[in-house]
Amino acid sequence: MKFISWNVNGLRAVAGKGFADVFVDLDADFFCLQETKLQAGQIDLEFPGYLSYWNYAEKKGYSGTAIYTKHEPMSVRYGIGIDEHDHEGRAITLEYPDFFLVCAYVPNSQDGLRRLDYRMRWEDDMRAYLSGLPKPVVFCGDLNVAHEEIDLKNPASNRRNAGFTDEERAKFSALLDAGFIDTWRFQHPGEVKYSWWSYRFNARANNAGWRIDYFVVSAALRDRILTTAIHDEITGSDHCPVELVLG
Repeated sequence: MKFISWNVNGLRAVAGKGFADVFVDLDADFFCLQETKLQAGQIDLEFPGYLSYWNYAEKKGYSGTAIYTKHEPMSVRYGIGIDEHDHEGRAITLEYPDFFLVCAYVPNSQDGLRRLDYRMRWEDDMRAYLSGLPKPVVFCGDLNVAHEEIDLKNPASNRRNAGFTDEERAKFSALLDAGFIDTWRFQHPGEVKYSWWSYRFNARANNAGWRIDYFVVSAALRDRILTTAIHDEITGSDHCPVELVLG
């Protein structure tokens, strides 16, 4: 089974930059999107053979997640069942016979870390949600954290910036300690590759990026991890797609 996750930073925008061709070329069983920035009815973008599920933020043009899938789920959940977190369209869960697929767009702590306290609550609540699901989990999306220094170009100068605070990194460590695997780092322990680049300072041309898009799976799925990839050759967003193949 092939999974793709991509923060498209506005699906309507990326739809005009070859999104449909990328979608077809990648030919995934599950194609998860973050930051769709849509309300219901604002785009008609369906693909033969796929069902789609959408979670829209109440605030227009903000956040939002979606999943296209070739496999009809047993159940669908929008949000994580906590009112504080469930107004921004940040999570979708699809249930299958032997796993749950959770697509998430994790809140950014923002400039000045003004939303860091909220982010900490989100992290604890999401970890509890994932740990409480009664089957193995495939958790993916823009998790808005570079876990280790290897995961961003300039760790020293970004130490207290959103996405690379000690607090956010510790919460990702806590998720792994709760029985989950960072699939890319599991397969590529020393490789440097990024999934997001600022639009400023020619960051992408200089490959001054961050790895903040992930597939994280339950330890029970460890032996099913076949391949992982970061498709930094694919443009159209400030993020690129990331991939997981499970056997």
